[in-house]
Amino acid sequence: MSASPFIAHLSLESSVGAELTQTRIRLLEAIAATGSISQAAKRVPLSYKAAWDAVDQINNLSAQPLVARSAGGSGGGGTRLTAYGQRVVAFYRALEQHYQTTLDQVAAGLDEASRTEVADFRQLLLNLNWRSSARNQFSGVVEALEQGDVESAVVLRLDDATRLTALVTRDSAAQLGLAPGRAVVALVKASAVLIGTDPGLRLSAQNLWWGEVERVHEGPINHEVVLALPAGRRVTATLTATSSRQLGLVPGLAACACFSSASVLLMSAS
Repeated sequence: MSASPFIAHLSLESSVGAELTQTRIRLLEAIAATGSISQAAKRVPLSYKAAWDAVDQINNLSAQPLVARSAGGSGGGGTRLTAYGQRVVAFYRALEQHYQTTLDQVAAGLDEASRTEVADFRQLLLNLNWRSSARNQFSGVVEALEQGDVESAVVLRLDDATRLTALVTRDSAAQLGLAPGRAVVALVKASAVLIGTDPGLRLSAQNLWWGEVERVHEGPINHEVVLALPAGRRVTATLTATSSRQLGLVPGLAACACFSSASVLLMSAS
């Protein structure tokens, strides 16, 4: 138990704001211990859907997948941490321990007034913490930038197999400092993603990602469909229950996620 009146809750952020929180680390540790996303969710605790959403976002925003899912068979499917995921968890815990030790040492030299100011400062940081309701968040690097008179087409490299095209105004591109090599996060609302299953599908959308249906969360009006992409990322789409049934969307089915470059919101660190 820490001697400090303050308990360290470590939250790591990349240059583009992606978070690795204690809740997510505990989820990763529970996955490693149980080999099951449902059992891991109960340990945290999180809902089954919230656990999968967290895993999808972690994998999407990471240079390498932290969590891998094995296909079902005679022994059933399972979920495991990759070697990279194990190293990330170990690094986080080591850093957290050092963080708490430092906090204990600083707190030991504070008077009551100073401790109040520290608590106020911590609350300010929490209030400034950025959040997004976008279901799809992808970390990438600008690979190409085509400047137009009014708009700019931006191509992001998410991984060796996945590219994402975004269309932003020329002014926005300048404000974000977009240039080849710049790290950014791309946000895409699930409602902006269309799903198709016809291999001969021809659409004008610049982003066409083929993958496999991994999960379908059924609601009375809409279905939320999660596609697993070849490189380990996930993309989520929201479509009507009628459309989902007409397409026959079930786990294991090959499908294409389609979305316009104009529906992508980009964010970069200042």
